[in-house]
Amino acid sequence: MNYEVIDSHCHLDFPKFNKDRHETIMRAKESGVVLMINSGIDYKTNANSLELAKKYDFIHATLGLSPQMVPETNNERINQILAQMERNVDKAIGIGEAGLDFYYCTDEAGKQKQKEVFQKVIDIADQYNKTLVIHGRDGEELALEMTRDLDRVVFHCYGGTIETMKDIVDAGHYVSVPTLVCFSDHHKEIAKNLPLENMLIETDSPFLSPRKGRNEPVFVRDSVPVISQLKETDEAEIAKATMQNTLRAFEL
Repeated sequence: MNYEVIDSHCHLDFPKFNKDRHETIMRAKESGVVLMINSGIDYKTNANSLELAKKYDFIHATLGLSPQMVPETNNERINQILAQMERNVDKAIGIGEAGLDFYYCTDEAGKQKQKEVFQKVIDIADQYNKTLVIHGRDGEELALEMTRDLDRVVFHCYGGTIETMKDIVDAGHYVSVPTLVCFSDHHKEIAKNLPLENMLIETDSPFLSPRKGRNEPVFVRDSVPVISQLKETDEAEIAKATMQNTLRAFEL
C-alpha cells in the first residue's frame, strides 16, 4: 500500500551497511520511509550519527550511551561521551539510546554503574529539554521510575511486560514496537495492548530482521500490516498515527 512511515530507531552507521549504505538509505526513502532516526550508542556512533544527519536531510540523530557499553567502559571515556552529548545537543533531536540492560549484566556493581550513568544521561535530556530514548531490557520498571517526570520519553524496542507498558503509557510516554512484531507472539501482544496514540514503530536495523539477513529501514513497512491486523484498523491509519506520534515525540 502507498503510505508514508517513519523508522523511529535504526543504526545505519553500523558496519553491516558499509558496502551499500547509500543504496539502503535511498531504498527506504523511495519506498515511503520519509524519516529515519539514527541512534548513537557510544562516542564513535554518536559522531557517525551526526555525520549521517548532516548528509541526509531526512535522517535525524540521537546521541546515546548504551547501557551494554557501560560496565566495561572506564569513567574517563564515559565522561567524554557525556561531554560529547552536551557539546552537540543542538544538532540532535534526542538523547539516547541510554538506559538499563540487566539481561546480561547480573552483578550488582555493574547494575549500579548503569544506574549512575543513566541518571547522568537523564539529567542531560532534562537540562536541554530533549526527548530521551530508552534501552530498557529487563530494567523497564526501574527505567520508568527514573524517568517518570520527564516530558518526552520513548521506550525503544520495548519487550517488557504488558503491565509495565501500561504504566509507561499512564506516565504519558511513548513505546516503540520493533519489526519483531512480525514474528514474535510477545511483541504482537504488546502491539495489541498498546494504545495507538502512544505507538512508534522501528526496525533497530541492522538487528531484528523480519526477513532473512540483516534488517534495514525499508522493512519497517512490514510491521504495518501486522499491527493493522492486531488493531483491526486499516494500514494507512497505523502508518499515519505512528508517523504523527514520532513527530510529536521528537518535536519535529
